[in-house]
Amino acid sequence: METKPSICIYFQVHQPDRLRQYRFFDIGNDQHYYDDFANRTILRRVADRCYLPMNRLLLDVIAACGKKFKVAFSISGSVIEQFEAYAPEVLDSFKELAGTGCVEFIAETYSHTLASLFSMSEFEKQVKLHSALIAKHFGKKPKCFRNTELIYSDEIGAAVSRMGYTCMLTEGARHILGWKSPNYVYANAVNPKLKLLLRNFTLSDDIAFRFSDRSWEKWPVDTGKYVSWLQDSIKDGEVINLFMDYETFGEHQSASTGIFEFMRALPEAVLSQTDFEFCTPSQVIKKHQPVAPLNVPFPISWADEERDTTAWLGNELQNEASSKLYALTDKVIAAEDPNIAKDFLKLQESDHFYYMCTKFFSDGAVHNYFNPYDTPYEAFINYMNVLSDFILRVDRRLKQE
Repeated sequence: METKPSICIYFQVHQPDRLRQYRFFDIGNDQHYYDDFANRTILRRVADRCYLPMNRLLLDVIAACGKKFKVAFSISGSVIEQFEAYAPEVLDSFKELAGTGCVEFIAETYSHTLASLFSMSEFEKQVKLHSALIAKHFGKKPKCFRNTELIYSDEIGAAVSRMGYTCMLTEGARHILGWKSPNYVYANAVNPKLKLLLRNFTLSDDIAFRFSDRSWEKWPVDTGKYVSWLQDSIKDGEVINLFMDYETFGEHQSASTGIFEFMRALPEAVLSQTDFEFCTPSQVIKKHQPVAPLNVPFPISWADEERDTTAWLGNELQNEASSKLYALTDKVIAAEDPNIAKDFLKLQESDHFYYMCTKFFSDGAVHNYFNPYDTPYEAFINYMNVLSDFILRVDRRLKQE
């Protein structure tokens, strides 16, 4: 019997702990680094515009499709802590989704960090922390993994495999795939036990970025048109992976664009007009065999045209800030202080380094989204002030021992 093609939909859910304006004169005098007002305000706004209405919509779709609709999420520890503090009803609605049996929750680094590029021991520690948090809230330890911003390399994949994960999500980057299609399951080049699901960036970005772009020649997008694109794409492949930020719905693409109506209608259109089955990542790797190993010697991500790590580590500001931070890893462990450990996690959030990106300073619409700083240099100075205080605290703590 011929295996039906699959669609795997995955959403990333994350909000950072934005830093308050931290001045040079605060160093050594003030240990509170975060802009609680901004964090609460933005979290509440995104909850009302995206998380709550979209979770309700997905519950309705699952009810209407008789469990034929499946979806996957990764939810960072950072945003779960913010849900607990500012919007517990959002966490409840994710638990309601978990209760349907149609949703898979995926492991990641606890606070959406770049640890896999700096310290494998720190990376593994954060993944364990996150996995325990997901099990606590949603009742199951994750089996699949996605790294921050889909960052992946052969080495990172091998480490993820050693941690016991059987599946990892990453970008179908053109410079890695060459002539190959992202619409198949691949395997890690070091350990073939780890299966790889690659994002179909064209079809994902048609929703995430181009949906409301009136200058795009294919605008407007309706379900009939999109279903025909899915069918054209699967002529070369077995699974289409649609991976995107959850904030696409209602935040990046406002409700007035019709994005909610589109998403409500899409599953029924797919199920009634095509052979596609909706699958979670775990179901995809059970159903489809890898066609080849994928060689990724240097890290890739889903960011920007380059699909590399230069959005976070592409200039001297970012490299200085990140190397100074990760140089503290052993000292933070030795300090054995829960408050220091917590701040260390928060200061590793990749967003802090993203704000320092100079690549798109002139036209970085997506980079500037939620960006609290006017310039990358302001972001760097503010971060380094906080980091200077943090280093003082760590050193003081070690002297006490």
